[in-house]
Order: sequence, then C-alpha cells, then structure tokens
Amino acid sequence: MAFSFLHFRCHGLPAFSSPSNVAARLHAARECAKPGAEQEASLPLNILETIFELIDMRSFSNLWYWIALAVVWSTTSHWVLGVPFDLVVQARRKGGQAGQDMLVLTGINTRRLLRIGREAGVVLSLGASFLLSLIVMLGFGYGFEFAQAVALIALPLTVVGAMSLRTAAQIEPVLARAPEPEEVAALLARHRVAVQAVGLVAITVTALWGMFQNMQLSVLR
Repeated sequence: MAFSFLHFRCHGLPAFSSPSNVAARLHAARECAKPGAEQEASLPLNILETIFELIDMRSFSNLWYWIALAVVWSTTSHWVLGVPFDLVVQARRKGGQAGQDMLVLTGINTRRLLRIGREAGVVLSLGASFLLSLIVMLGFGYGFEFAQAVALIALPLTVVGAMSLRTAAQIEPVLARAPEPEEVAALLARHRVAVQAVGLVAITVTALWGMFQNMQLSVLR
C-alpha cells in the first residue's frame, strides 16, 4: 500500500495498478527515493513561505511597512493642499506663469476641501472617529500589531486633514481679493512646515514603538 501511494505521489498515476506494471512501479520508487525528488516536492512550499514572509502581518518587523511609512509622509509633505511644493517654490522665485498656476491649483483644491467639509463634514467626522476608535482598540487594547501599525499612520494623517481644512479656510478669503502669489505661497509654506512637524513626531513615535515591539519579540524567542 505504501509502495503504491509513493508511486501515486511522484508520477500522478493510479495508485493501484496491475501486476504487469511492477517494473514501472519499482522505477518510480527509485526516483522518489532520490534526494532531488524531495527538494522538488518542497519547492512550492518554499515559495508559499517566501510569499507569507513578504506579507507578514507583524508590521514592525517588516521592511515594507517602513517603506510605506516613508512614502506616506514624503508624499503628504510634498503635496500641500493638493499643490506640489516645487510649484510653490517656483512661484515664490519666478512668479509669472508659475505663480498663476499655483493660484489656480490652490483655489481649486481649497474650494474642493471646503465643500467636502461643509457638505459631508459631520458624516466624515463620525465615520473617521468610529474607525479610528476601532483600530486603536484592536491595536493597543487587544495587542493586534497590524492595527497598531495602521493607527500610527492614520491618527497623524487625521491631524493633517484637520490642519488642511483650517488652512483652506484661511486661504479662501485671501483668494477672493486677487492676492499676489507670494502671499498665498507663504501660507502654503507655513502649512507645509506644520505638516512636517507632525510627520516628524509621528515617525519618531512609530520608530520607538516599533523597536519596543521588536525587542519584546526577540526576548520571547
């Protein structure tokens, strides 16, 4: 029985064959006994283990989480109210068409943010509060590491969102009186500094908490 099962595993043929196939089954048993056959059989398992390591839910010990953290904060600090900061720098240095483009983009994104805040602000606030409370409770109340990692990104981004709404409310009356690009660029630059400060604190806290969690795991091992 074990002999027929071995033949079935290695060659995918019926496990119970006629006596005339005894020689073929002996050859199959010899092939399965080779070291290479065992390595080939374990190859799919090794691939699956590699995939699960790449998407490991232990976020603080995963390189991809730290890459995502860096990308999130670099992107957030570069796009100020939806305006790329390199355009803001060009508007302050050169003015002209760059300044007009910055004013147009700032006006579009400011009106968009304020419209969303005025029309759906209550619903968004309640939904965000519920989701953040759930994530924080799962992460820091029940010790779910993935929820902790998400909370350490989502909470500071919520603060940035509130700051963006406040800055948009400050810029709206300025845009209504046809200002100079330098005045609007100064407001955007000040907002970017505040966002960078929040990002610096968030990255520091996340790094310290992540090192603490990794040290705990290394001690338990």
